[in-house]
Amino acid sequence: MTRGEDIAYDLVLVLLSISLLILAIVLIIICRRKPAKSDDHEKQELPVKLCAISYQLTDIDAATDGFNHRRIIGKGRLGTVYAAISPRGELVAVKRIHPQLVLSNAGFGFASIIKSLSLAQHPNIVSIIGFSQAPGERIIVMEFIGMVNLDFYLHENSDGASLLDWNRRLRVAAGVARGLQYLHEGIAPNIVHGCIKASNILLDVKFVAKLCDYGLSFLAPKEKRGLLGYVDDEYWGESRGGGASKESDVYGFGVVLLELLTGRRSEEGWLVKWALPMIKQKRFNELLDPRLVIPSDMRPLVRLAKVASTCVGNYRKDRPSIAQVATILNNLEIELCDH
Repeated sequence: MTRGEDIAYDLVLVLLSISLLILAIVLIIICRRKPAKSDDHEKQELPVKLCAISYQLTDIDAATDGFNHRRIIGKGRLGTVYAAISPRGELVAVKRIHPQLVLSNAGFGFASIIKSLSLAQHPNIVSIIGFSQAPGERIIVMEFIGMVNLDFYLHENSDGASLLDWNRRLRVAAGVARGLQYLHEGIAPNIVHGCIKASNILLDVKFVAKLCDYGLSFLAPKEKRGLLGYVDDEYWGESRGGGASKESDVYGFGVVLLELLTGRRSEEGWLVKWALPMIKQKRFNELLDPRLVIPSDMRPLVRLAKVASTCVGNYRKDRPSIAQVATILNNLEIELCDH
């Protein structure tokens, strides 16, 4: 090899070494930057829902002015609800569980259950923010919706039914179905609501439906008051198939659909027995809420009535899943928006 060839060869080696060095530096920079960008992207795309905050009872007492009766915005089978200002300055709803239920569930792991339920997050459910527990006290702190429920609009307020026209009622039904589908299938572990009824469906200022009191059936598993008519007969059975289940939730949802259609109360199961024959015989003019004008296009309401009848079927194994129901109601809502 000549001297000129040696120089050329050495020059090629030098250039090749420099190129490899530059390539190595670039790869190191890329590898260092990529995980950081990935982490930032994940943080933006997947916001983390924090677990419920544990509040001192003294903080809850201060937030409710010593559980002042003037702060009461609702009462139910599980407890009394107060409007309150949290230590963070937020308007919240505070549910104080009835003392007799606290005593009967003294060692049930209240805190762990509420923490688990608080991870649920969906536009059609009421978020759980925190909790408090002390001897004789169990308290749940929730998102404040205004606490006006579907039961009030349908049955308590003389003008409420007219505010809920057929379009709004259909949207409420679809919203509840989506919220319940999320509880049944969209979060792990799945959550059985346990008490789907009109008073557990809150409506915000835009009439968006939000489910509350989900997963709390452990507090009053055998308390029939406020639950009769919204659960199937199998709920009260002592066999393995009894108690709260996804199928009993679907039954309760079917009863709510019948209330939306008829404007009548459940009346401890009477509504189902009265409405099913009318749906079967297609006597929809007699079935529908007489306080509202019957629409010219009856097809969406007829479809809603048929869905309701399948939800309140006699046997759990024969009922549709809430996912199947939600699909039908979502399609009805889309058709409504298109017109």
